[in-house]
Amino acid sequence: MGGLFSVNVTFTILAVALPRIADDFGTTRNTMTWVITGPLLAFGVAAPSLGKAADQYGHKRIYQLGLILSFFAAGLSALAWGALPLIAIRTIGSLEGAATGAASMAIVMRTFERHERVKAMGWWSLVGAGGPVIGVVLGGFLLESIGWRVIFLAQMPLIAAAFILGSIVLPETDTLQSQKFDFAGAFTLSAGVTALLFAVNRGPEIGWDSAVVRIAFVLCPVFLYTFVRVERRSEAPLISLDYLKKRAFAFPVASNMFANSAYMGGFILTPALLQTVYRYSDEKIGLLVIARPLSFSILSPIAGYLAVRIGQRTTAVTGTLFVVASMGVFALLGADSPNLLIILALALSGVGLGISQPSISAGVANAVEDHDLGVASAAQQLMQNVGIVSGIQIMTTVQTSIAQGATGAAALHSFRVAYLVGGAICVLGVLLATGVKNEYARPELHPELYESY
Repeated sequence: MGGLFSVNVTFTILAVALPRIADDFGTTRNTMTWVITGPLLAFGVAAPSLGKAADQYGHKRIYQLGLILSFFAAGLSALAWGALPLIAIRTIGSLEGAATGAASMAIVMRTFERHERVKAMGWWSLVGAGGPVIGVVLGGFLLESIGWRVIFLAQMPLIAAAFILGSIVLPETDTLQSQKFDFAGAFTLSAGVTALLFAVNRGPEIGWDSAVVRIAFVLCPVFLYTFVRVERRSEAPLISLDYLKKRAFAFPVASNMFANSAYMGGFILTPALLQTVYRYSDEKIGLLVIARPLSFSILSPIAGYLAVRIGQRTTAVTGTLFVVASMGVFALLGADSPNLLIILALALSGVGLGISQPSISAGVANAVEDHDLGVASAAQQLMQNVGIVSGIQIMTTVQTSIAQGATGAAALHSFRVAYLVGGAICVLGVLLATGVKNEYARPELHPELYESY
């Protein structure tokens, strides 16, 4: 959790700092959004390969390597001399996030018994959501008083402390070095995902009918089909295709993708709503939107303990239902709605993902063998990023295409439709959450519920 905090603490404050960075480099905010988008794309593409590398060469080794690279990426980011160098550094630097994320989650899963993993993931989610909240609270002062480069300079000692602590306390894990790394599988999967994410990301910018976007959409299924063919023949596949046939693995992964699609789509859309319709200042918007990650981080540990008693499927379904409800409340907002209703809509999203995320993550881990925990965690993160990028683009495109430049109350209808689209996407997440396998601390007390898939 210390490593996770050190890596993700800058996420939210970096998004806030984008206009300032754009001004310093004499470029547009639209260009600087690639400081956020680029790493998301690279993270999703690299996660499965780095997760498999962690399984083969040791989770602790890959985790520590990721922190070392993160340290240097933070230092280079602070020294960036232009927009393109900063985008390149952050994009390449996101590979360390993929390495650290998959390996560290695998370490946590291997440290705890199956029925205790959901509790551990509750605390994990608290840090995952709470770290950026702390970052924006403390980083806001540094940003205003010193400048955006100090964000990365302040991150470096946190990463160093996490590395030292990890070297002392983290256990070594078994390795599978006798197996050959599946380079063909890694390439075809990465190429297929890259094509998909590129098309979804660039479509709204350069046009869905552009030749580049069309080619990317065509290449995606071609590469993914080739990936399946390669994996069927591989002696040591990147990820066993048998897992994709298991309801307890495939359903939670897909549910998490759709839930995050609505959650992050709303996360990006809400500041625009508050600015366009309600004319709120940046400071007021920042204070309001904290309700979402704050409720996420508070509920996650509680949900982890609750899941042990009532079942992980119950909490997964309930949580995704809360995200759907959040989209519904957003769609009901009027031009004169009180702040309490806006906060309720934001908090429902945080509560929903805070309740469902620990159970879904633990469910995915419990559906695979221990020697595949790294690649399983990475596969979940990969699909989560696909959902995030897709949700942001779909909901934003719906809103802007309907609004067509309208402002104030006239633009409200466009936001309502976009949130309803997000809710419809998340309904799929609710249905798929029924595939999460129940794990209880004392399964003998629930023989009618403790079924195997």
